[in-house]
Amino acid sequence: MDTDKDKIFLDSQERMVKAITSLEKEFTKLRTGRASTSIVDTIKVDYYGTPTPINQLASIAIPDSSSITIQPWDKTAFNPIEKAILKSELGLTPINDGKIIRITLPPLTEDRRKDLVKLARKYGEDTKIAIRNIRRDANEQLKRLEKNKFISEDELKGFTEDIQKMTDNYIKEVETHCKTKEKEIIEI
Repeated sequence: MDTDKDKIFLDSQERMVKAITSLEKEFTKLRTGRASTSIVDTIKVDYYGTPTPINQLASIAIPDSSSITIQPWDKTAFNPIEKAILKSELGLTPINDGKIIRITLPPLTEDRRKDLVKLARKYGEDTKIAIRNIRRDANEQLKRLEKNKFISEDELKGFTEDIQKMTDNYIKEVETHCKTKEKEIIEI
């Protein structure tokens, strides 16, 4: 029954990695003081009746730390892209010069920075909760194995300790990500 224990451990590890990946993805959506292509990645453009991500319609570049340029490959995509950016809840104003769409990111206010830090902490806490839930699920599965006499009580104790160590490592990783993101947001 080693394979069951290994499956539980590997499944838990895989799910914890996915939780961290999800956190990183959420963090890319948080606007810091710097421009990033990920800011516009979530915007969908109504292109010939189909919601299409901007990065599939244009090349996106960061010419400097406070602006984003979008250069559509198809000239007919200028207006739909511009409308989609205006409709988005990002509070961005695109400037269309016929060749390229420029977005200048206004500097973040101190209040907005504090709100973003709170949001980053919330994302971090949600991820920690997800990781702890994964640990709980793994421990329950191991207890079932022990109850059904597939593993001994000592093996159960050893595996739950291993799961706990893994959980602690991933929680530390979440905290590191959160601290890094907070510094990034607060940095002017």
